[in-house]
Amino acid sequence: MKALLSVDVEDWFQVENLKQAINRESWPRYESRVEKNIYLILKILDERNTKATFFVLGWIAEKHPGLIKQIYSQGHEIACHGYNHELVYSLSSDKFYEDVSSAKNLLEDIIGDRIIGYRAPNFSITDSAIEILSSLDFKYDSSLFPIILHNRYGKLKNFPVKNASVFEIKKNFFQVELSYYELLNLKLPWAGGFYFRFIPYYIFNKGINSILNKKDYYLFYIHPWEFDPWQPRIKNIKLNYRLRHYTNLHKTEYKFKRLLQDFRFSPIRDIIPPIKENLKL
Repeated sequence: MKALLSVDVEDWFQVENLKQAINRESWPRYESRVEKNIYLILKILDERNTKATFFVLGWIAEKHPGLIKQIYSQGHEIACHGYNHELVYSLSSDKFYEDVSSAKNLLEDIIGDRIIGYRAPNFSITDSAIEILSSLDFKYDSSLFPIILHNRYGKLKNFPVKNASVFEIKKNFFQVELSYYELLNLKLPWAGGFYFRFIPYYIFNKGINSILNKKDYYLFYIHPWEFDPWQPRIKNIKLNYRLRHYTNLHKTEYKFKRLLQDFRFSPIRDIIPPIKENLKL
């Protein structure tokens, strides 16, 4: 299958767009809504007989270990999203190592299986992070989003970035790139999230088909909170942050169901060469 499906498992109050009003220390005070949103996603995936990769935040896994076991028991891939949802380039190498290794160890303890994939919060990947991920025995990173029009995404400067959706960036370590649509030499975001909610579905669908005709794979991502139009509304944040977070939340479920009807998806692990071997702990 050439289409890959991923879910970034974080709660509504943990996103970067709301950090202006909600700091890390206050997270325990907010209502957790991640379980019901994940169960909705699992139900939809089960109805479509589709498996996905779930990039799980360590903080979520610690609070909801049963939820992570449930995702895994239904045949989905569990991967790592770090522990505290911090921008990678804001952390020292030691802090990043601590954040990722603690999340990886926790997830492996919960599911009793090996964690081989990572995605940086807000796609904030760096060269030094790649080196650390490789040293921790991850097999792939899925954080590179080489597009215009976003001020948070990270970059890779010292590694060869190939014109392919999936490529070996180090020996036995792969980069699984977020998908974009090329128009007049511009790389436009076409992988999910706000862009999926904002762009009319029939146009988004045509873009996916165009990408699949040119690239080896198409990669889609979504968040649980994007299925939740009833989540609390935070007002004292910048207008562009409110637009990114709240636009068309009421349309996500319908559009996601159409997406799974129109394309056949698989988890990322299925297309990483070393993963075809036995990777049990």
